[in-house]
Amino acid sequence: MVILSVDYGDVRTGIAVCDKMEILASPVTVITQSYEPKLIAEIEKIISKYKPELIVVGLPKNMDGSSGERAEKCKIFADRLSEKTGIKTCMVDERLTTVSAHKALNATNVRGNKRKEVVDAVSAVMILESYLASK
Repeated sequence: MVILSVDYGDVRTGIAVCDKMEILASPVTVITQSYEPKLIAEIEKIISKYKPELIVVGLPKNMDGSSGERAEKCKIFADRLSEKTGIKTCMVDERLTTVSAHKALNATNVRGNKRKEVVDAVSAVMILESYLASK
């Protein structure tokens, strides 16, 4: 099944998708939209192209496993996204995905503005890979 992954952020939101065989997760884009209705509209455009059956949303838990304010924002966003699109959402622990994304970009020598443009999409890939590995 095609699965869409969302790394929701206040400024940038990373999007990734996997193939029908659930083998390969690939970055799609980073959306720079902070106004939620417009952000959801942008995600709906991506949904119409890729036709996912599930949306995985990163859940930024604290290192001790507790949920903070940011985690609650992500849960609310996931609920609204599901309500608007009619597609089920699933929350996935995203602790350290941004750190891992930066390490991966370091390894491939991606720096400066280019890094800023892609790090959230790479994080979305890592969230999706985490979900796929847990299945």
